[in-house]
Amino acid sequence: MGYTVIDATDIEAKNGVFRGLSAPLGVGAFKVNRLELPAGASGPEHDHAADSEEEVYAVVGGSGTLRIDGDEIDLAPGVFVFCSPEARRQMVAADDGLVWIGIGAART
Repeated sequence: MGYTVIDATDIEAKNGVFRGLSAPLGVGAFKVNRLELPAGASGPEHDHAADSEEEVYAVVGGSGTLRIDGDEIDLAPGVFVFCSPEARRQMVAADDGLVWIGIGAART
């Protein structure tokens, strides 16, 4: 079959936040995840220097802030942000929570 359809809400959320969608979709060339933070919550500060993974975040619900390399970027639906592997980043949800899709792959 040339396509796969899933409903992200059918995928169990690890730690109530992270829904890995790559395997259920059958994606092998990159990673795709749905991430959800409740109102006022913060995700872990991290980078991908060790695994050379580039990421793009696509905000699909709620709002918040991305803290990245000392800068703060306002997040709302329709905002896309590219993060290089060495960029130190942390998502912070506003009062309406924050939902985004993370797409990533190792640099080649």
